[in-house]
Amino acid sequence: MTENPGAERHPRFNDDLVGLDPNDPEAQAFAEHLDRMQRCDPAFTVEGSLRGVAEFADGSNRAGGLRWWAAVLIVCLILIGVLMSAWDTLGDLFAWLAG
Repeated sequence: MTENPGAERHPRFNDDLVGLDPNDPEAQAFAEHLDRMQRCDPAFTVEGSLRGVAEFADGSNRAGGLRWWAAVLIVCLILIGVLMSAWDTLGDLFAWLAG
């Protein structure tokens, strides 16, 4: 008997992953990985950008060691850039209001 009888079988097990156990968590994770690799949605929309950020966050959560530290460094550099830009914009705004 299956562990989750209400769950549908991933369609990749019919085409690409024939012979693998569809109830195996590693095989399911590999099927999801193949879905992510073959997705070709537009990245220039807001939804596409948010999906890209979510995939980066999921990937960095799964990563370990040096890759995790590289992801942390990238996020810190982005945050520093945003803070510096906001500081510069607020400084210009206050100078314009005072002048």
